[in-house]
This record gives sequence, structure tokens and C-alpha cells, in this order.
Amino acid sequence: MKHRILVLGAGYAGAFAAGNLARRLSPADTEITVVNAEPVFVERMRLHQFATGRQLATRRLSDVFAGTGVRLRVARVTSVDPERKTVTVTGGEGAESAEGDAELAYDTLLYTLGSRVAGHGVPGMAEHAFDVAGRPSALRLRARLDALGGAGSVLVVGEGLTGIETATEIAESRPGLSVALAARGELGAWLSPGARLHLREAFDRLGITVHEHTGIEAVGETYAVGADGTSYPADATVWTAGFAVDPIAGAAGLEVTEEGRIVVDDTMRSVSHPDVHAAGDSAYAMADNGRPLPMSCASAGFTNMQATEAIIGRLTGRPVPNVKKSYVGNHISLGRYDAIFQMVDGDARAKSWSVRGRKAARLKAGILKGSLWSVSHPTFGLPKRKRRLTAAPVPAATVPVGTTAVGTPAVGVASENAAA
Repeated sequence: MKHRILVLGAGYAGAFAAGNLARRLSPADTEITVVNAEPVFVERMRLHQFATGRQLATRRLSDVFAGTGVRLRVARVTSVDPERKTVTVTGGEGAESAEGDAELAYDTLLYTLGSRVAGHGVPGMAEHAFDVAGRPSALRLRARLDALGGAGSVLVVGEGLTGIETATEIAESRPGLSVALAARGELGAWLSPGARLHLREAFDRLGITVHEHTGIEAVGETYAVGADGTSYPADATVWTAGFAVDPIAGAAGLEVTEEGRIVVDDTMRSVSHPDVHAAGDSAYAMADNGRPLPMSCASAGFTNMQATEAIIGRLTGRPVPNVKKSYVGNHISLGRYDAIFQMVDGDARAKSWSVRGRKAARLKAGILKGSLWSVSHPTFGLPKRKRRLTAAPVPAATVPVGTTAVGTPAVGVASENAAA
């Protein structure tokens, strides 16, 4: 039978990796299936905009993978069994979703399930707080902001990139709301002096109140409580204080970090299970500077390219190239027309140089547009000639129940064994 490659997750890492694999490996030897909980590609980098009411372009995954031969399964992953090389899934969202549980087998697994908001066990967070870590939760926040109308208070918890972007977006798009941000430390302390000043000026311009050195230890329906007992009004508390991964990998017996991220080698291969690769937020990978790559879209790009090269190299008997993994900076939106692009050095410390204002906003818009285009055209610019596996399997695969073959090549189309 064909070599079965199963990709879990179709975010920035998984969607592009699946298309890349389909373009570069012969369909005579391989069968590629993508499992995703939603039928559409989610622009996670823009979910804070989506939550405030902006309309984003929707890309159906069936359209993304059309003509690639990639099979799409709209379902949620519930467990992985690396010993039996199977993944259990259950119905996802949308008309394409199949009902009930099913088991999918694989020969090579690419795990890119991403991350979700980390509640840190704070009382009331799960029941009362909102977040922008996923499309359903962003929709929930949008409904809450709509219900508040032109009056009410919003407290954003967390001074990281997501917290800053969310607070500024809400303040700009919903000027009638009173917006505040609770920061455990100093706002923008990790930025260069010029960028830090620009950030504070943006917060002042948008009327955002900052509570520095404030940890939130409880969340209620209309308030949040700080570590010192201070109660902060919040008709909507938006939680952006870190991200966590699903415990699926750890429960499967894969070697993971304390946070549950899959420990991988330099090629994004699991150090405990050689048939499993990981990319994106799910992977605990080292950058070229020897530090762990942060959870980010940029890291998803580095790791998915490296994982793809590793899978192709090992299946076709070719050397596995080393993809450069250098984290160069952070790009922070401050509403629609303002932003900061902060460069960092090899030790991830802020350089003195940064781009600020409308120029940085245009740069960020270009990055977002380019990322969406790349995902929507996952095979563009890649080699047209497809590589055969070193030991070509007999082509005798069938489509699993509930799986859709999207754009499967016609029978009789030849694939050449040629180098890219």
C-alpha cells in the first residue's frame, strides 16, 4: 500500500506543509491526509481584528487543497497512539464533518495542532473570560462586544504581543468602550527605548489605561481581581496571558516538555518516536541561537519547512537540509494604521533599531497578506516533478470513511523520479 502521511492541523504550519509534501512526493507512492477541526483556514494572526468586527476573507480548506491530491478530514483529534500508529478523531465543525469517532492510520505523522489560551488555573477564567486564540472564542468575544454597544469596560489581561494588539484594536474600533490592560510587569519592557515610547504614546492616544505590576488572580462576570485584592471593572475580560498546547501528545507517550510541547531534534523529528514530526506551537524546537523558538507564526514557518524537508529527505533517501531558524524580530499591530517592528539580536534582545508608525503598519499588512496567499497557494513555486520513495510501495490505498479526496490526480498521469 501507499505510504500514509497524516498531518494533524491546518494552521500556518500544517496547511503549507501538506501542500508542499503533495507537490514534491509522487502520488504513486504516498497518500497525504490533513485533519482539521474547522473547514476553513483560520488567520490566527488576525483573530483580534476578527473579534472586534472586521470581516476577514474566508478560505475553505477544500479549495486550498484542490488539485493537490491532499485528502481533507474535517474532525477533531482526540488521541494519538504512536505504538499502533493511529489517530482517533471525532466530528468537527461544518457540513464536511463526519459524525462519530474514527481511527486513521499513518506511517508518518506531522503534528501541528497549535496552541490554545493558558488559564493558569485562575478561578473564573474558564467560565467568564474571553480570548482570541481560536475562531470560536473570537466569535464569542465579538458577540459580547456587540452586546455592550457603545458603553462598558474591557480589561485585557497580559502584556505580550497578543494582549497589546487586542487592547489597541478594541480601543480603536470600539471608541465608546473603556479599555484597560493588566500587565504583570512594565508595559513594553522588552522593547527598545524608542519603540517603548511609541507604544506608550499609542496607548495614550487610544485612551487605554495600563495597570502595571498587576497580576489577575480571579475573574468574575463583570470584574477581575488583582493579586492585592483590587477589583477592576470588566464587562468583558479578555485573557491573553500566555498559551498552552493540548495534552494529546503527552498522553500518547511522546516525549514532551512540562508544558506539553513535543521535544524534537534539529529536523523537527520527535526524539522519542522517529515516525512523528512536529511543527508550529506544538513543537519544542531550538533556534540557531540555541534558544527555544517562541510560539509564533514565524516559528511555524521555520519548523514546517524543516519538518517537510526532513520527511521528504528520509522517504526519498536524500540528505536532509538544515533550514535556517533565526528569529529576527517582533511585529506588533497598534490598531489599523499604527504598528511597531522591533528587531532582536541573536540572544533575542531588542536592538536599538525599529520601524514604527504607518510604515510598520503597511509592513505588517503585507506580511499578513503574504501569509494568507502562501497558505491559499501551498504548492506555488515548488518543483513540479515529484520524487519517488526509495522503496516504492504498491499503490493500493483507499480513502478512509468520512475523508474527502480533494483534487486527486487522474489515473494514468505519470510522475517522474527527478531531483527538484
